[in-house]
Amino acid sequence: QAQLVESGGGSVQPGGSLRLSCVASGLSLEYYSIGWFRQAPGKEREGVSTIGDTDDNSYYSESVKGRFTISRDNAKNTVYLQMSSLKPEDTAVYSCAARGFYYNIYDHDQQSYPFWGQGTQVTVSS
Repeated sequence: QAQLVESGGGSVQPGGSLRLSCVASGLSLEYYSIGWFRQAPGKEREGVSTIGDTDDNSYYSESVKGRFTISRDNAKNTVYLQMSSLKPEDTAVYSCAARGFYYNIYDHDQQSYPFWGQGTQVTVSS
């Protein structure tokens, strides 16, 4: 049974950093494109970053570009989201999702992701 599990969330002050991990079981992430999404209270879930087959094949939303970095370690079956210079508006539940490589990384259709994690809370507050 395929499963994605996120970890690394927590509470941090503005300007701080966190690294989220998305670990898979039951599927090999090297064959999947991975997206990170977030949902703040009262808001729609939004796409934050997507990675294709290599770290260079990645997408970032304008709100996180230059502050977040997505990467993958296929040997560990894990995708990371390094978040720096965090702002209060980054507060949300962050989830990872997996889909096939045949989707363009700029395609943000959440319905195209068959596998989802449960999410990890990130809170940025002073």
